[in-house]
Amino acid sequence: MTARKLMLLAAFGSAALLMGAFGFQALGYAPCKLCLWQRWPHGVAIAIGALVAFLGPRLLFGMAGALSALTSAAIGVYHSGVERGWWQGPTSCSGGGNDLGGLSGQDLLSLDAPVNVVMCDEVAWAFAGLSMASWNAVCSLGLAIVWIAALWRKA
Repeated sequence: MTARKLMLLAAFGSAALLMGAFGFQALGYAPCKLCLWQRWPHGVAIAIGALVAFLGPRLLFGMAGALSALTSAAIGVYHSGVERGWWQGPTSCSGGGNDLGGLSGQDLLSLDAPVNVVMCDEVAWAFAGLSMASWNAVCSLGLAIVWIAALWRKA
């Protein structure tokens, strides 16, 4: 397979992952903050794929595509660790509310607090023991391998 086809395949893979994420969202699985962070690198990879489609494969495109996929994978691994309790996630979307003792009554009754915060440390859906964040990490690593393989191929 040529470098161009591999790069386009990897970009299509990012598009498929994004479509899957939006599909789950349409089914009622609202994304948390970390889920949204995982989507941005896929958007970048899709844009790189568009550049490949119009300008042809370039070393810079392959490197940027691989970096995008690896970035999404890294965020997915981080998010998976947060879900499994291996490390703490962002305080804005994880934790059990243990710090409520430091809040005043006015703070607790404030209507300015975010409503319907989706927690980053709760698994909303899993398949084969892996959460959506874990599956994103696995698939993104696979896409990074495709981007890297494209660097070794001829146009």
